[in-house]
Amino acid sequence: MPVPLILASGSAIRAQLLQNAGIPFAVEVPRVDEDTVKRALLAEDAPPRDIADALAELKARKIGDKNPGAMVLGCDQVLDFEGHLLSKPTSPEAALEQLQQMRGKRHMLLSAAVIYQDGQPVWRHVGQVRLRMRTSSDAYLNGYVTRNWDSIRHAVGGYKLEEEGVRLFTTIDGDYFNVLGMPLLELLNFLALRGVIEQ
Repeated sequence: MPVPLILASGSAIRAQLLQNAGIPFAVEVPRVDEDTVKRALLAEDAPPRDIADALAELKARKIGDKNPGAMVLGCDQVLDFEGHLLSKPTSPEAALEQLQQMRGKRHMLLSAAVIYQDGQPVWRHVGQVRLRMRTSSDAYLNGYVTRNWDSIRHAVGGYKLEEEGVRLFTTIDGDYFNVLGMPLLELLNFLALRGVIEQ
C-alpha cells in the first residue's frame, strides 16, 4: 500500500491542485509562527528563496513529526520585489500600496515545496516565476482592491492571478502552478518515481 501523503497547509488552492491531479491525500494544518521565522531569517540577510524553502520545511516537519512513515508536503510562497520580501497584505491600504509599488515593474514569485518523511526532508524544490505588472491607474488599483479584498488578503503581493488579478500583468515567465503556490509538475515527478502515484 502506498505511503499516505499529508498536505501540511490550509491553502484551498493547493488542496484543489492535488485533488484535480487525482492525488490521494489528507490535510493537517501546522501551527507555525511564520512572521517570527521570516523576521529572524531576514535579520540574517537570508535571500527570499531560502526563506520560502525554510518555511516549507518547517511546516512539513511540524506535521511529519506527528505522523511517522507518512510523506508530508509543506509549501510556502514568497514574493521577491527588487530584493525585498513582500508578504500577504494586512489591510486594503497595504494591498494598494504594494500594487502601486510594483506597477510597471518586474517581480518574482518563489514557490517552495518540501516533503518530509521519517524525520528528514526527502525532496525539495523552489519554483520561480517572473512577472511584469501593467502600469495600472490609481483608480483601477483602488477599485481592484475594493472588489477583491476578501480574496487577495490571503495572497502574497495582494493579487490572485487566477482571478481578476490577471488583468494587472503584461508578461508572466514561468510555470502557472508555481504562481498558484505549488511546483506541481516537479512534485508529481517525485511521487511517480517513488511509486506513490501510478505512471
